[in-house]
Amino acid sequence: MIDYKVEDGVAVLSWNLPDRSMNVLNEGSLTAYAEALERAVADPAVTGIIVTSGKDSFLAGADLAMVKGAAFGAKDPAVLFERLGALQRLFRRQESCGKPVVAAINGTALGGGLELCLAAHYRIAADNPRAELGLPEVKVGLLPGGGGTQRLPRMIGLQPAMQAILKGTSFSPQDALGMKIVDEVVPAADLMARARAYLKGSPRSVQPWDERGFRIPGGAVQSPMGFQTFTAGNAVVVKETYGNYPAAKAIMSCFYEGLQVGIDAGLTIETRYFTALILDPVAGNMIRTLFVNMQDLNKGARRPTGEPKTEVRKLGILGAGMMGAGIAYVSSRAGIDCVLLDTAIEAAEKGKAYSAGLLDKAVSRGKATAEKREAQLARIHTTTDYADLAGCDLVIEAVFESREVKAGVTKQAEAVLGPDAVFASNTSTLPISSLAEASRDPGAFIGIHFFSPVDKMMLVEIIMGAETSSRALAVAMDYVQKIKKTPIVVNDRRGFYTSRCFGTYVSEGIEMLAEGIAPAIIDNVGRAAGMPRGPLEMNDDVALDLGWKIRCAARKDLGDAYELLPGEAIVEALVDRLGRYGRKNGKGFYEYPADAKKYLWPGLAELAPVRVSEADPALAKEIRTRLLYRQAIEAARCFAEGVVTDIRDADVGAILAWGFAPWTGGPLSLIDTVGVARFVAECDALAARFGQRYSPPQLLRDMAKAGRSFYQADTAQAAAAE
Repeated sequence: MIDYKVEDGVAVLSWNLPDRSMNVLNEGSLTAYAEALERAVADPAVTGIIVTSGKDSFLAGADLAMVKGAAFGAKDPAVLFERLGALQRLFRRQESCGKPVVAAINGTALGGGLELCLAAHYRIAADNPRAELGLPEVKVGLLPGGGGTQRLPRMIGLQPAMQAILKGTSFSPQDALGMKIVDEVVPAADLMARARAYLKGSPRSVQPWDERGFRIPGGAVQSPMGFQTFTAGNAVVVKETYGNYPAAKAIMSCFYEGLQVGIDAGLTIETRYFTALILDPVAGNMIRTLFVNMQDLNKGARRPTGEPKTEVRKLGILGAGMMGAGIAYVSSRAGIDCVLLDTAIEAAEKGKAYSAGLLDKAVSRGKATAEKREAQLARIHTTTDYADLAGCDLVIEAVFESREVKAGVTKQAEAVLGPDAVFASNTSTLPISSLAEASRDPGAFIGIHFFSPVDKMMLVEIIMGAETSSRALAVAMDYVQKIKKTPIVVNDRRGFYTSRCFGTYVSEGIEMLAEGIAPAIIDNVGRAAGMPRGPLEMNDDVALDLGWKIRCAARKDLGDAYELLPGEAIVEALVDRLGRYGRKNGKGFYEYPADAKKYLWPGLAELAPVRVSEADPALAKEIRTRLLYRQAIEAARCFAEGVVTDIRDADVGAILAWGFAPWTGGPLSLIDTVGVARFVAECDALAARFGQRYSPPQLLRDMAKAGRSFYQADTAQAAAAE
């Protein structure tokens, strides 16, 4: 795991984990590194130590699967504290061993990987623009547990270190040099030679914070600068997290407490807070969903076994609007030749221009070259002629949400496609099985649902129709993997999974509005619950008229089975009577002036008279619970009905698709954390007060009775039997 070599008095410790594309900190590698370090320290012939990597990257940090195991398996806090402190002791041993240690950072160094470098006496990074250096632990509910909260501010100062760690920012080597996180940036070919040269010069073997009279750059905690930094920092943390993310508060505490004492006491303080976070369900849920589960899905966990690997080389895209243009961009970026078809060549060219605009920005920011820009644009062929689709491996239609329109383009496209081509619909709500009726081969018809904007949203929802074949699923999965998106697989129902569950969030906000709760309260509590925006403003963002059309289509299709909700009258008035469609036409629940911030439309009070204008803590808690539980109930219903058959799809899809509060780990993780029995009881109480939409499915009642949770092995089988 650690290649060890001594030459001319310099020991080179090279991380090189077998069967891993990137090095990580785990029990095996840490044990091997500790042994190699002690070997170098004990060898009198060794006068200096270089730590580097035998892979393209340096060290990606801790193995989060191992951390997840600690998070869900922790029993005794004292035992966990001792176990977690081992990393601190190892890094402390490295920096106080008496011999100079240089970190030769040849690539990405994140989390514990960068913390190892911070515990070196000198840091030299290769000038690799694709490399990332940072401490991103806060993004999975943790803090840097290998000394990051103590060493980084002692190196670069309170304020810049606080911003870097609280945001989880990653820096390029050049940016890291500018922040004094590394001491040098050199050409990759010169990295090892420069590290050796430093050790042959006058290397330091003692850290600045171990020297008498050390002062934190820019001012200590109790200095005027420190007072200003913590005052502003605490305000930002409260504003950004609403108290949902314990890691942010813990990071602030590590800074405040740990930087007023010596480094050893500071490291102990950091470990204490790290232990508390491991024991908190927020970190465990976030690690499981946003790292372990997402990694599984990205690696093809839901791909059908037995199907040979496929590759989409030529892609047809029907419709060059916002979605079609975005699909063309991400596909051409992945090296796929795209045929972008629309009814008018001007519309197709406008769709291609979207890619040109994104690429122009990338070139101006140094993220792409002019040559790469031209090569990518050359892969997008605009046309109005269906004959140009000949030879496509996959066609994705992204036309108007109308069965008739979609049926027409399906037939025209399939008339020129080869027998092995797969046809996909980008619909967000129309059942795939009914759309497949227009296809020559329903087995080769599948749903591939992107989210807007396509270039930024990382999720793709793949929908299996009643007759969709495993081969069609394999083609879709291989394509999504090629464009570097995260796929989830769901079965066909109205609204599928993401649109159906997201709809409950915005719908519940409208129901609260109809109850007389002030719109500002609804949206403020929605954001405080951890959602990206309040339900009313999010409804404006996705377009009120689109949501209304979907409701009308559902009412028509379901007939007497359709459940009419009180808030629908408000939406009907806004859309049909007042022409308020949301952000897209500058008026919805909010007004959107061109030269000012949006504000709630005053006329809303006439449609929904306000009866509750202030929210005490009890009411705010109730609104928060209603907004989160309503979504979680629908996710559980989808699981019970077999729309979702894998809990990973449910939780990852919820966070990536519509921004379900990440601190929960997803709706099914939320139910597990609350406790299924308690969740069912609370939902029954809500149903008695607000309606049957809160009534939990029988699956949850059975799980509560049996003492099961979603993240137990037998739950999937129980759902399948429903």
